Amino acid sequence: MDSFELNKVAGAVLGALLLAMGTGFLAELIYKPKPAGDRGYALPAAEENAAAAPAAAKEEPLPVRLASADATKGQAAAKKCMACHSFEKGGPNKVGPDLYGVVERPKGSHEGFGYSAAMKAKGGNWTYEDLDHFLHGPKQYVQGTIMAFAGVPSGAERADILAYLRTLSDKPVDFPKP
Repeated sequence: MDSFELNKVAGAVLGALLLAMGTGFLAELIYKPKPAGDRGYALPAAEENAAAAPAAAKEEPLPVRLASADATKGQAAAKKCMACHSFEKGGPNKVGPDLYGVVERPKGSHEGFGYSAAMKAKGGNWTYEDLDHFLHGPKQYVQGTIMAFAGVPSGAERADILAYLRTLSDKPVDFPKP
């Protein structure tokens, strides 16, 4: 191929590119796109938190909820926990520790499980109150926990789970008095 043929091919390619760019420029001159404006919806975060606070205040105290809790319902509700925890005595640690005898056990202390630094630093023993708060929102109760569970919003369901956890002990701890 001689240089004249090469120049014709290069000219055709450059001409096609120039035509495409010119057509795009001309289209922008003719049709002006409307600005998109604000994308999405503005969510009122302050109002949402204010609305959530009365809902939490309407929840009965834990001793009242525990008085009417059903361990059978709690066992069914705890099935969502079985993906990460075992419930049998001497059961294996999974993604989370074994929960047999968790009430009154020191926090972050189950042998053979690697707890987050935040959980180890929490200190104290697991009480029904602590477990209720933790089940409601693990990340709010122990900030920095590696537990990815979102929590159980229903107070009655949490009480049922706590009633089930009470049965998982050689020496069950009594519920707090209402």
